[in-house]
Amino acid sequence: MLFDWGGKMAPAPLVVNMGTERQGLTGGGSRNIVVTSNYYLEPTMASQLVQIKTGKRRRAASGLDADAVALHRVLLELKRAYQFRDRECICCYDISVTQCWALEALLRRGGLTLNELAGELYLEKSTASRVVGALERKGYVKRARNPEDGRSVSLSATAAGARLYGRIEGELLAQERLLLSEFDPEVRSSLILLLGRLTDAASSKLVAEGGKCCSIE
Repeated sequence: MLFDWGGKMAPAPLVVNMGTERQGLTGGGSRNIVVTSNYYLEPTMASQLVQIKTGKRRRAASGLDADAVALHRVLLELKRAYQFRDRECICCYDISVTQCWALEALLRRGGLTLNELAGELYLEKSTASRVVGALERKGYVKRARNPEDGRSVSLSATAAGARLYGRIEGELLAQERLLLSEFDPEVRSSLILLLGRLTDAASSKLVAEGGKCCSIE
């Protein structure tokens, strides 16, 4: 409740954080009070309000923790399923999954340097170089002098590489259509939007933090 000494309200409140105790003077008396942004409250009531707000924050944090665990487990199962699907589908075409995604990046982005391709695939440059070497030996990737920087090489997919990836993508898209056919259009749109936002957030975090690999001793 509000303090009222001698029928007079307390002076204009001082704006401080909830729960701050001060020695206040009102109407000639003195006592410990708690100052809020609007009123002078009795310490007991202010303490109850603080507990309510703290409890809400804890419940929100607890809910976020539970959602994080649930998301982690769902994505883990989804990644496992898709990794198995990719191996089953892509490896039938005489290239590895990583080589397939390298082809996809080169077709989507056009000519890329080795460093740029490594960044697209989240690979070390040496690993990306081995991937490109394998694709080049199979006739799916070609090298040319980079027109923007004569000191580097531009990588691009050959016509054979484009045809190969087109066949692989067609098979993968057929599977996606089959999966999505079980959902209503509104659900499909929401699913694509949410996954897109998750992908953007995860990619931005990777770019901001860079690669981090802990060594095992």
